Amino acid sequence: MTKLVVVSGASRGLGLAICRQLLHAGYTVLALARSHSQELQQLQQQHAELHFMAADLAELAGIPTLCSRIVKTVGRPYALVNNAAVGYDGVLATMHNSEISSLLNVNVQAPILLSKYLLRPMLLNQTGRIVNISSIIARTGFNGLSVYAASKAALEGFSKSLAREVGKAGITVNCVAPGYMQTDMTQSLQGDKLESIKRRSPLGRLATPDDAAGSRAVFAE
Repeated sequence: MTKLVVVSGASRGLGLAICRQLLHAGYTVLALARSHSQELQQLQQQHAELHFMAADLAELAGIPTLCSRIVKTVGRPYALVNNAAVGYDGVLATMHNSEISSLLNVNVQAPILLSKYLLRPMLLNQTGRIVNISSIIARTGFNGLSVYAASKAALEGFSKSLAREVGKAGITVNCVAPGYMQTDMTQSLQGDKLESIKRRSPLGRLATPDDAAGSRAVFAE
């Protein structure tokens, strides 16, 4: 029986690329997303090992039930990839309070709760992997993304402490912090801002989701 990996935010971009590479590596994958995208459906048609479950992670109260359904329907997960995130580009002084709450719910509280409830079957198995997708912005900062940066910095601090809690049970917790990628979240980058980012990149271009998804060594035994 192949190992099950749960991936949130899996309908497009980096989440979809992670699903694709995990399937090619021989894992069974459960994709979580608010809706079933055409690209995810096509991938599912090619791989019987890919499952889909609709989940709106902004609804924090539903996460315990979601995790229980995952274990009952698909089985105990070997790994969890907390990839789902939202980002609002705008200065803090004019950002609406509802946007701040929404961002922190999805980017911080949802990964913590998913980790909490899916850790329990990992602890029973005495093995597991949690991978949290952070961002280079957590350390460098960026104009107009202060709350997003705060959420990713929080995720990194959470990962470091959780790794200490569960390491003795054979469970590792890691962060992957990509730079700017060609995704829906970065489509608004244009002109001088985009060229500035490209100049600072060792690649001389924005990375692709497949570039970042290749960091799957954290799943190894």
